[in-house]
Amino acid sequence: MVDVGEVELFVRELGERTDEPSLVVIHGGPDVGHGYLVPGFAEVKRHVVLFDFRGCGRSSRGLPADRLQPEYVVEDTRRLIQELGLGQVDLLGFSTGGRAAIQFVDKHPELVRRLVLASTSAYDGRAAEKYLANWDEYQRRERVAKPEERNSTIFVWDLAKAPAYLELLESLGTDEGDWSWERAMAGLYHPWFTGDAETILRDLAKPILILHGEKDMGFPVQLAERLHAAVPNSQLALVPNAAHMCHFEHPTLWANHLNTFLS
Repeated sequence: MVDVGEVELFVRELGERTDEPSLVVIHGGPDVGHGYLVPGFAEVKRHVVLFDFRGCGRSSRGLPADRLQPEYVVEDTRRLIQELGLGQVDLLGFSTGGRAAIQFVDKHPELVRRLVLASTSAYDGRAAEKYLANWDEYQRRERVAKPEERNSTIFVWDLAKAPAYLELLESLGTDEGDWSWERAMAGLYHPWFTGDAETILRDLAKPILILHGEKDMGFPVQLAERLHAAVPNSQLALVPNAAHMCHFEHPTLWANHLNTFLS
């Protein structure tokens, strides 16, 4: 547990610190902690820092609703880097965490050497809808999805791997934390980033890796391709035959992309 001022964050460190920058990971959700991401970092050759957002996982809970906002996640990340004495870091944002990472580099560009945007989108939900609406396999899976499957058949492309992903989720517990989808749907959460993402990332002028599953059914791959085309300082790495949880479906390939980029 690391005290970052208003809250304590549950932190997991993988690997040993070296002279290379640590890789700090901002998870998605925000309704669950970071545990579902751990399989993707077993082969990453870097000191990795993962943590649970305030209000979920094993970090501080029971906060007032107005203290559960995206800007506090960004500030908690900054304070965590400071408290651990990490200096300049490499930053990875996964899914919703990728949107928080865009805000982080806008606010604190000096703290980041390289940025990884994994399974995420720089665009609003309407940008994804047109691709999902015309995707027959996505529509089929949506029709037959069962609540007890916890979106495993949407987040994982290879349906043979869906039970193992569901087992991983179940091993982490079913507590979805203090963040509320009802509040999200009611528009009570602030945006995860403000301003134009393409401009923010171009102005960052540092190496960016866009790491994405070719069959992502949360943020279709066309959005990753669009961002790559708009940001000259970016690289695009696609994981074939993988959906949103491409780090789980193909962990070795996913880690190899990270190792190559970070080195």
